[in-house]
Amino acid sequence: MAHQYRDLHEMIRLDGRINQYFSSLPVYVQESICERADKIHNAETLRRYADNLLSGDK
Repeated sequence: MAHQYRDLHEMIRLDGRINQYFSSLPVYVQESICERADKIHNAETLRRYADNLLSGDK
């Protein structure tokens, strides 16, 4: 089971790999994800949400 964080901001602050991943995303994806930061509690949710946003670019 994935590690659960309080929110996106805690996850980024405490996990360097997640921080790198989040920083590599386009700004518009980062902004959209930050709007829902309180709903993102693990890396899987973050990646799934980012993938959904990025799929619109294809």
